[in-house]
Amino acid sequence: MMVDSILTSEASVSTAIPAKRKFRWLWAIVILVLLVVALMVFRGKRKTANAAAAATSASYENRMVPIQVVTASRVDVPVILEGLGNVTPIATVVVKSQVDGRLEKVFFKEGEQVKKGQLLAQIDARPFQIQLQQGQAALARDNAILANAKLDLTRYQTLGDQNLVPRQQVDTQRTLVAQTDAAIQADQAQVASARLNLDYSRIASPVTGVTGVRLIDPGNIVHASDSSGMVVVTQLDPIAVMFTLPEDDQFRISQAMAKGPLDVDAFSRDGTKKLGTGRVLLIDNQINATTATIRLKATFANTDHALWPNAFVKARLVLATNKGALALPNNTIQRGPQGTFVYVMKSDQTVEVRTVEVATIQGDTAIIQSGIDVGEKVVSEGQNQLRPGAKASVRAAPDPSNSARQRKTR
Repeated sequence: MMVDSILTSEASVSTAIPAKRKFRWLWAIVILVLLVVALMVFRGKRKTANAAAAATSASYENRMVPIQVVTASRVDVPVILEGLGNVTPIATVVVKSQVDGRLEKVFFKEGEQVKKGQLLAQIDARPFQIQLQQGQAALARDNAILANAKLDLTRYQTLGDQNLVPRQQVDTQRTLVAQTDAAIQADQAQVASARLNLDYSRIASPVTGVTGVRLIDPGNIVHASDSSGMVVVTQLDPIAVMFTLPEDDQFRISQAMAKGPLDVDAFSRDGTKKLGTGRVLLIDNQINATTATIRLKATFANTDHALWPNAFVKARLVLATNKGALALPNNTIQRGPQGTFVYVMKSDQTVEVRTVEVATIQGDTAIIQSGIDVGEKVVSEGQNQLRPGAKASVRAAPDPSNSARQRKTR
């Protein structure tokens, strides 16, 4: 009995082991099938994506890129040096009184254009008139004394020649004449001083310019020692601009000035508005060692008063003019690892990359040394979508007047 049970249990164990192995093989086959299906699905999607990418690439290659072009041409390009400066009046005068007295009248308006010699204010002139009259009276008195002294001297000289009066009396009378003559000269100086003070009581503008804020009102007592003055008159026409440039440009500027006067254009601080055109008057005799700059002074005819004292401006010095230079707009120049290049539009509506050598850039204009010929069409807008051999279509540039009208309508 015991032996039979043992044999039965061994048989059941041997039957269970193949069943488990069979179940494991079944799972392995299922997993393998799933992996094969997933791989086939992945390959199908990848083939579809590659086909879509190829189609997109083909459509991209065949599409026309909209661009704008300019024609390379030869023009006269000015060589410009640009520096910052400030407007400086040629003459600024603080109008003060040269005598003491009560300010009686003011004849100017604040901010008014005045001319040299124009009456600005009047100080009470009566004290000076009295001084003048006193001086004139003393002069008349001494003139009468001198006339009498000269008559007496003539008589004494006649009597002295006849030995009727002592010689000493003649010498004394001659001395009296000389003293009276000196007194007359002092009286004349007093009269001139009184007239000068009377003239100083009428305060006139020393320069042609524009008045500022009135610093004192009529009725106040003014003194020659007052520091504030009555008003500041600033000359605006002509006016000067002081500006600085790098010291490296000093030699070129000196050479150009030796050939003739140099023109300077003054622009607003943001560089958008031209305020006037003048000429270089001088180069400062010292270079600023701290900033390594040289200072220049230019004068401007400022009839419209566009340049205002102490305003900051941009000064553009026209150093020379490159005659017949091959020029392109600055926005056509592209920069890459191989240097500067441009996109050139070909006759078959494709573009090619052309390496160019830029001699210099003046504002918005690039002067080309080599790489481009006159008449070739160069891409000025749309370069970021181009590559060598790409097809392009030229579109018209927007009309600035239409944009302005649209902004006005809005």
